[in-house]
Amino acid sequence: MKKYIIDTNALISFVTDRNLAQQERIAGVLEEAARLRCTIICPQHVLTEFVFVMDRVYGVAKAEIGAMVGDFIAMPGIEVRHEVDFAGLLALWPASIPDFGDAIVAAVCKSTKGAAVITFDARFMGALKKAGIAVQGI
Repeated sequence: MKKYIIDTNALISFVTDRNLAQQERIAGVLEEAARLRCTIICPQHVLTEFVFVMDRVYGVAKAEIGAMVGDFIAMPGIEVRHEVDFAGLLALWPASIPDFGDAIVAAVCKSTKGAAVITFDARFMGALKKAGIAVQGI
């Protein structure tokens, strides 16, 4: 079964109308997870970033954000990952992947056999490819 490590921007694209093409593409991946055709692994840090952006940038009420997070983590095919291989993280950050949050996503991917990162961030995609970490185009 395919395993994907989700980046924060993919979650934000799903719940907002900021980019309808991205929203449609990530909705397809989430639907596949809900049908248990793939597993989406979400680093806990991604949820932290998601809550911050939805609160501070989009001004969404905290109760609504909480409901979004609750619905997401309760969905079939979703696994929240709390552990991070810090040796692997520090091997990537800051030299290969300068953003610490992105490096967490990359480290989780690198330590998960057969996984690929799903993101819409072109700069992050390039850094992942240079670091030899799989990226799933969606």
